[in-house]
Amino acid sequence: MQIRGHLVNIIEQKIVPVEMLIEDGFIRTIAPIDTTNADGVASIGTGGPYILPGFVDAHVHIESSLLIPSEFARMAVVHGTIATVSDPHEIANVCGLSGIEFMIKNGKTVPFYFNFGAPSCVPATRFETAGATLDVAAVTTLLERKDIKYLSEMMNFPGVLHKEPEVMEKIAAARRLGKPVDGHAPGLRGEEARQYIAAGIGTDHECFTAEEALDKIQSGMQILIREGSAAKNFEALIPLLDDYPERVMFCSDDKHPDSLLAGHIDRLCARAVAKGIDVFKVLRAACVNPVRHYGLEHGQLRPGDPADFIVVEDLTHFKVLMTYIKGECVAANGVTKLVSTHIVSPTPASAGGMLAASPVNNFKAEPRKVEDFAYYLDKWGEQENVEQVYCIEALDGQLITNKLIIPLADIPLKDGRLHSNPEKDILKIVVVNRYTAAPVAKSFIKGFGLRRGALASSVAHDSHNIVAVGVDDESICRAINLIIAQKGGLSCVDPDSPTPELILGLPVAGLMSMDDAYRVAEAYTAIDNKAKELGSDLGAPFMTLSFMALLVIPHLKLGDLGLFDGDKFALL
Repeated sequence: MQIRGHLVNIIEQKIVPVEMLIEDGFIRTIAPIDTTNADGVASIGTGGPYILPGFVDAHVHIESSLLIPSEFARMAVVHGTIATVSDPHEIANVCGLSGIEFMIKNGKTVPFYFNFGAPSCVPATRFETAGATLDVAAVTTLLERKDIKYLSEMMNFPGVLHKEPEVMEKIAAARRLGKPVDGHAPGLRGEEARQYIAAGIGTDHECFTAEEALDKIQSGMQILIREGSAAKNFEALIPLLDDYPERVMFCSDDKHPDSLLAGHIDRLCARAVAKGIDVFKVLRAACVNPVRHYGLEHGQLRPGDPADFIVVEDLTHFKVLMTYIKGECVAANGVTKLVSTHIVSPTPASAGGMLAASPVNNFKAEPRKVEDFAYYLDKWGEQENVEQVYCIEALDGQLITNKLIIPLADIPLKDGRLHSNPEKDILKIVVVNRYTAAPVAKSFIKGFGLRRGALASSVAHDSHNIVAVGVDDESICRAINLIIAQKGGLSCVDPDSPTPELILGLPVAGLMSMDDAYRVAEAYTAIDNKAKELGSDLGAPFMTLSFMALLVIPHLKLGDLGLFDGDKFALL
């Protein structure tokens, strides 16, 4: 097979018309060609098409797309993504090693580079209930595998700073095996950041200000500019790419299927170029830096490399015309060529003979009663003169939350119970343990804007218990029981609607669907729209909800054991 176009040499910053010969999935030759024919007319055009290395998402949790890896790939290749640096942390917190094995096996059913890491923090903290534990021995065993490329984000940054033995042993195992260590240290600056980096941690995707990112870059870190469905740091961090093109990568971290349908790393490239950043610097972040940092095996458009590349219409909008992985055209003109398998048992698929791994889950919650969600004022025991309560404030486009202290007078009191106050956007938030019978954790939250009904999700980072926010206990209970009946999913309850219930079932670990990616995206869009009809003006209400139990992100979160102060790293 021969491919003609303008090859973009990112490192040498050259664009050369070439003809590539591809045989057996590899690039055999790359030959410069004369762009004019005998009549002096351009034969491939002076403005394109352009041949680039494929895009790489430098940090993503595939699970957050609600899609199994093979279905994620079907969508991603349309946007020129050929690879991800994938942290299977979410499914590991639910199902442990069997969950990671599911991701690896299913990922191998399609031509795509997933580059999985070994989760470093399962459970993420000791202040919540997770479904599994990966100790030093388990993490080391994973790191010894050739198909595990790195140690995933070390979220326990206090453990690094205090040199906790188990934390340091996991990092030491990665370094001994020559594998990179990913970081996760939101807001960490100065000497503490330098100590964290000195432990051997090479990246961070949690910076939300340019000052924080610059501080870490100057201490030797690689910074990942994140633009996901909930956390959006592109605008704050993109100016750094101009001055530090060798120190920056692009990532999505967590991306819902409707967002993936609309675009991926290709959109970040277009936005960066539109801001006047040199296209070679942009493509270095999107195509080269992840491959070099993680020592990945993707082709880089050299003779002898695997034929992994994309063809784009121009270097402004990056409209992807074709995506090739190992010489196979996997997407063309906006249409995926990867066949959906979505099989629930490890039997050969009718199309292509591919194998899909059996789904896994760990879901033991039993149906709840409305009374379980009652929030009694006397919960404070001997404290009879309570006048204020803690309240989480959700921030659109951010994973961090604010810790508010609000007057008790702002929360309606009836029959000794505290209730939501939608007029002031103070809603009840609850977390239900999905692994064992336990009391319901309850608090209050601002920022969701619901005027009626409730939302619930079993995608609740990092332990993935069930989190819900709502206007009344009946709606909250109903939303949670919908999820329990499906053993995982997203639900929305609208008591004033002719169709009061919507549920998107997620039978794979309560995190992912086995269905076709495009059908999942359609179903997700419907439930997202319903959440907004209830009054939420958040860009991605369900994605934001999923992070309200993420204890390792400041400042105030709710886990199944209670309210957690992310600054003190302690339960309140």
